[in-house]
Amino acid sequence: MKTSEVPQDNGMIGEYGREVCYAVDDEGRYTLAASLGWEAKNIVNDQAWEVIVQETALAHRLVQQGELSPIAYYQARNQMDLGLLARYVGMARWRVRRHRRPEVFNRLPERILLRYAKVFAISIAELRTVPATFTAELVRQRP
Repeated sequence: MKTSEVPQDNGMIGEYGREVCYAVDDEGRYTLAASLGWEAKNIVNDQAWEVIVQETALAHRLVQQGELSPIAYYQARNQMDLGLLARYVGMARWRVRRHRRPEVFNRLPERILLRYAKVFAISIAELRTVPATFTAELVRQRP
């Protein structure tokens, strides 16, 4: 694709900057060109965000119902699977899975809560609870 043909279909990427693509300049050499995105990519990104919002909303509801600990909500909000979160907090997966149970979470010492709070970039007080109401904007916000 030529540099003049690089798509500029503004989407999610445009909110944060531009994406770099390779394109051919007027002299036939490959060069870097900035793009705001293109329609197909924007559609896929929007669909992915819908899934992320749904998963986070489910985790929020389960925490509110007392079926999961707040760790599950912040894990979903930060788009982490169990293995990734376990690596970040430096624990075995089975321990992190166990900490997602409210009765176990409520007995965790502050030193363990601090590890989770650091990973999620929140305070221990914030970690102990979740927002009262869930909105999709909460998922896209970065601390």
